[in-house]
Amino acid sequence: MKIVPGGICAVDGFMAAGACNGDYGVALIFSKGSTASAVFTSNKVQAAPIIISKKALEDGKLSAIVANSGNANCFTGKEGLNDGQVMAKKIADGLEIELKDVAVASTGIIGRKLPMPIIEQLIDKTLLNLKNSPKASKNAAEAIMTTDTFPKEFAVETELKNGETVKIGGIIKGSGMIAPNMGTMLCFLATDIKASTSQLQTALKIAVEKTLNMVVIDGDVSTNDIVILMANGKSGQLDENFQDALEYLCSQLAKMIAQDGEGATKLMEVEVRGAKSLKDARSAAKAVAGSSLVKTALFGADPNWGRIVAAVGYSEADMKGETITVILESPDKKVAIVEKGIIKAFEGSHELTIAEEVMENDEIKIIVDLALGTYSATAYGCDLSYDYVRINAEYST
Repeated sequence: MKIVPGGICAVDGFMAAGACNGDYGVALIFSKGSTASAVFTSNKVQAAPIIISKKALEDGKLSAIVANSGNANCFTGKEGLNDGQVMAKKIADGLEIELKDVAVASTGIIGRKLPMPIIEQLIDKTLLNLKNSPKASKNAAEAIMTTDTFPKEFAVETELKNGETVKIGGIIKGSGMIAPNMGTMLCFLATDIKASTSQLQTALKIAVEKTLNMVVIDGDVSTNDIVILMANGKSGQLDENFQDALEYLCSQLAKMIAQDGEGATKLMEVEVRGAKSLKDARSAAKAVAGSSLVKTALFGADPNWGRIVAAVGYSEADMKGETITVILESPDKKVAIVEKGIIKAFEGSHELTIAEEVMENDEIKIIVDLALGTYSATAYGCDLSYDYVRINAEYST
């Protein structure tokens, strides 16, 4: 497996475009007659585009995705549904495809009517600029940004077991309102693998559960979260090598989301080892990554082992205080601050000095070994800074 340039357009047969106007943007992704699958938000409040896209994906086929930023088109009633359908119809007419083969996604402020004149104008621009190129992928990634500070895209190429080569590319957006559950942010993935809808769905759900569903920025589950995987079938059959590549791709996109959390200054990776079950490992890892107290300690460069252990303790995971080990790691240093229940980073200790140095880094890994089993999981998060409050206090003004 190797990293390749081009984002979603790294995959032959996929075209993309993006256009922006002030606070609003529209992205378009196109590959006619692709097999497709998706996962959606579990929030009981479902945005209009989620309802439309669920219907579009019922037959496991898609040709296009249209996504707008600046407005979530959520809690907008029948008018919102109509606006989302207008978006889909403009794409269907412009690309000469069936309306049922167009998925819609939106991100932005909840409860406000879509500014349809602006959105329709931007759709027209994307239809004129649809291309297969690295620039087109980047334009699409930029068009779906809200409080994101940089466009997020990634692509990989891998050799299947039969010797054929397959590519997977993707773009993603997300910076706040992120605590995914069965869906995550806005994420659009493309591949040239040959697969049935059920095969794609299985592969996607496994990948999302391991990676994108393990990102916690602020504990809020969005009303608009969606991940769509489209496959145009120009390469070989889905196998374990494809699954590994898909999971790696999603893990890299997940890290970008965590790195770009609203107001974030540090990336946090939490690895839980030695859990009794996979559920326990995931629960403990997400609890630490999502803890406001751990996040603020991260921002203040405080190696507060008590907050980490407490977060594991209130998770659903089985744990014993006398067996737990907590390790802090940066790119160049590593230290155990708790070892088998014994505090190592006490006042005046060498371990505390090293731990404080680790916490000054921009990327910090927290390793928690429960020593109760063989299961492990990794979650991603960031620190909680003053800027998070400022950004969200000013978000809708």
